This record gives sequence, C-alpha cells and structure tokens, in this order.
Amino acid sequence: MLFPEARRAVEEVAADVPVWTDGYDVGAARAQNRAAALAEPREDVAEVRDVDADGVPCRLYVPTGAAPGLVVHLHGGGFVFHDVDVHDAPARRLANRTGLAVLSVDYRRPPEHRFPAAPDDVDTVLAWVDRERDGIPGGSTYVHGDSAGANLALVAALRHPGRFRAAVLIYPFLDPTARFESYRTAADGFDPREAAWYWQQYAGSAADLADPDLAPLLSDRLGTLPATLVVTAEHDPLRDEGEHLAHLLAEAGVPVVSTRYQGQVHGFWRHVAAFPAAEALLAQVAAFVRMHP
Repeated sequence: MLFPEARRAVEEVAADVPVWTDGYDVGAARAQNRAAALAEPREDVAEVRDVDADGVPCRLYVPTGAAPGLVVHLHGGGFVFHDVDVHDAPARRLANRTGLAVLSVDYRRPPEHRFPAAPDDVDTVLAWVDRERDGIPGGSTYVHGDSAGANLALVAALRHPGRFRAAVLIYPFLDPTARFESYRTAADGFDPREAAWYWQQYAGSAADLADPDLAPLLSDRLGTLPATLVVTAEHDPLRDEGEHLAHLLAEAGVPVVSTRYQGQVHGFWRHVAAFPAAEALLAQVAAFVRMHP
C-alpha cells in the first residue's frame, strides 16, 4: 500500500507529459528539472567546488571535519536527465551525513551521447582521482548511485574490481528486458513505457542491450563486487530486478544488504522534504559506509 506522501507524488506526476510522446522536448524537460531542483533549500557544506576530471565536469563536496575517504556519486535520471545541479542538494546531504568528501560526476547523457559514453566517463573520472589527489581526501573510495546512476555505479565496480571499499545502489535500473513481475504489479508513478524509452535512448544498438556494461545483471563477474547495499522501493517497477541482483550477489559470496522501503515509490531518495523515508535512507547509507572503512 502506498504511503500518503507517495500517493500524492503519484497523483502529481500523472499530469506530466509522457516522455514517449512524439516530439517530446528533452532539452526543455532538463531545464525544468534543473530549475525546480535549484529552487529547493540546500545545506551548507564546508567546501563545494567544480572540477574538471580530464574533460568530465564534476563537483566536489567536502564537509566540515571530513574523514579520509571519497564517495563517487552517479546521479539518476534514466541516463537522459539530471546533472550535478539537479543533484546538488542530495550530494550535499550525502557529504554531511557520511562525513566524507563526495564527488558528483556530470557524465555525458543520451540521446546526444549514447552507450558507452557514460560508463567511459566514469572510468575517466576514476583515473583522474587516482592521479590528482590534491584537495581530495585520501582513504577508501566508495561508489554510490540512484536509478540509472546505480546502474553506472554497479558497472564501475564491475569494470574496476577491488577499486571500491563498498557500493551503494539505490533502486538500480538494470534490466532492459523488463522481465520482472514488478513491472506489472508495482509500477506506481513510473510507467514501464517510460523505462523502455530510457533504454531506447541509452543503447546505441540492439546488441548493446545484451552488453553486461549496459545490462549488468548479465555479468559473469558479480562475485568480484565489494560489500554492497541494494535499496528498493515497494511501489517501483525496478523493485524486483534490484532484489534479484541482491540474491545473485549473496549467492556469489558478496557481503550484501538488501532493504525494501515499504510504501515508497521510485525517486523518493532525492526528496527529503516530501518523503520522511529519504532521511532514514541517508542515515542507512552513512552507517553502511562507516561499516566499511
């Protein structure tokens, strides 16, 4: 059953123009998302600065008294939408709650830049971090992402075994075939046609849809992952694929924690003012990271 705040969110998005509508204006939608996000209140962080990671724009957040370590944050948005500005407020909260520096990555997006541009940009950023430690606290590195960003976080961990101390995947977007039952029983506020449209924008070809770097549930290297937190929402078409991933990781011997947030919908993590569970999730993420120093 939807919690009241989730029910209100579902009612609000019902009036939105669907992304699969002919002539849908991606640029206008991006601008609207950015304007709405920048109008939200933001927490103070001791240091916030934009950096150039070998051509990939990023934003670094360093909280007061930062402990050693770095969280690489990869934003959601169906690969197509959002950027470091849209995720500025949640990245600030992530830095303050974890007590660690957070590097938010502004990877290239489709349809202008299709797969594998985004995961390749993440590779570039990681190489830059290894080389340019000036101003970035040393220590363990963690990878964190929500939705499509969680896909990219998982792919980064698979491409770089042993690179991260832990991974946090919030309602990960993993399966372009949409074969799981939650696409038919839990798609509240997130139409499966929207999910299909995102995959169509992201994939450069039909063959890409079977590439483990795009569809990481197909990877034969899941056992190489670090300790992983997988978070799902009860009323989310992506719920079952995230929980399937958690089962695969457990069977592969990966230390994994899987949490389903009851009554919640896709996207709740980013909106602490609307969803009380978002702050609880931030606390869980911070505790999980601290468990893996």
